Amino acid sequence: MADLPLKGIRVLDLTVVLAGPYAAMFLADFGAEVIRVESIQHFPPGTRGQFARPKAGDVYPNKDPGKRPWNRYPMFNTMARNKRSMTVDFTRPEGMEIFKQLVRVSDVVIENYVPEVMDKLGITYEMLKREKPDIIFAKMSGYGDTGAYRDYRAMAMSVDHPIGHASLRWYRDLDPTNMDACAFEDPLMGVTGVFAIVAALHHRNRTGKGQVLDMCLTEAGIAALPQAFMDYSMNGRVHDKMGNRDPVAAPSGNFRCLGQDKWVSISIFNDEEWEAFGRIVGEEWVQAPRFENVLSRQKHQDELEPLVEAWTKRHGDYEVMHLLQKVGIAAGPVLDDEAACNDPHLNARGFFVEESQEDVGTHLYPGFITRMSKTPCYVWRGPVRLGEDNEYVYKKVLGTSDAEYETLVETGHIGTEYAPGIR
Repeated sequence: MADLPLKGIRVLDLTVVLAGPYAAMFLADFGAEVIRVESIQHFPPGTRGQFARPKAGDVYPNKDPGKRPWNRYPMFNTMARNKRSMTVDFTRPEGMEIFKQLVRVSDVVIENYVPEVMDKLGITYEMLKREKPDIIFAKMSGYGDTGAYRDYRAMAMSVDHPIGHASLRWYRDLDPTNMDACAFEDPLMGVTGVFAIVAALHHRNRTGKGQVLDMCLTEAGIAALPQAFMDYSMNGRVHDKMGNRDPVAAPSGNFRCLGQDKWVSISIFNDEEWEAFGRIVGEEWVQAPRFENVLSRQKHQDELEPLVEAWTKRHGDYEVMHLLQKVGIAAGPVLDDEAACNDPHLNARGFFVEESQEDVGTHLYPGFITRMSKTPCYVWRGPVRLGEDNEYVYKKVLGTSDAEYETLVETGHIGTEYAPGIR
């Protein structure tokens, strides 16, 4: 492996679903040796699939779960590159001892369960410190490691409502039953987790001390909505449903374009941009007194938006983007997955990267979020398969003998398939 920034750091990855695996992938991209610690005796729904052995499923490539569905689940595989995987059942004493051996030769443990799950397993910061005094324990949960909601179950799409984000993003003429699910808190938590872990590693380099990192979806999500919360804190105003509108920009929204289900997003923030927009459009209504400044345009958005859309409907989505971007206006096409994969800009930058794996084949995946000029990230391995690195971890990292290894296979700790009773 190239001399990447986190080379030499070993991370034990106990994560599930999205936020945790997302964070662990970026640590792996930056060069850390990330070892997924998994179990063939326990299947975590929502991680390597919803079920270990589904009979069918639209989510799988060609709608085929295949012989090993857990290695074909797209959401997991999107966040599984550059990692290793080993299996052990640490709900049993001998499995917990193996986990402790791993802790002794690692730098970071990362997990994102409800806090009481780790408590019941006995995986606490105090236990980890006994095995490795300078360990960094990164804990991600829905509501944090303290407080009245500590052990409440949460997913990003359910957290989106208690933190107030849902009340901002739905539409004025609809009720909450028409609101799409939103899980922006998960990837946000993932990136936040990477930042916190790297900061803790830097602190350890200076002081020799590890620490526990207490992170949660709710607080990360609220921190990403400063305008609404500070407006309430400072002015006592509660923001209403905004849909695609913006507290400042007007017009701001998505407008139909020429073609089948083609749309463009436009946001105009000041009078100079509005004047430039008017020169592009060249129609009388742009000069109407009720649209002469930002405040008046915000006040008359219900009248303004149909007029903007009447113009955009005569042009293609990319055409509108290029026309407006030339005069400094934020605009871009509203793309679906297929269109984004074929977007000329993303392809020119080589954002999508090719990854291969025995059970799923070769596909393009979303690439790296950071381009580092001296230590560029690269794909050295595609989506990791369950238990793919058992021999490496047990024999090279832990020094397990061949006889001990075979015993662990026979007793159900080591394997590459979930136990027969796991559905």
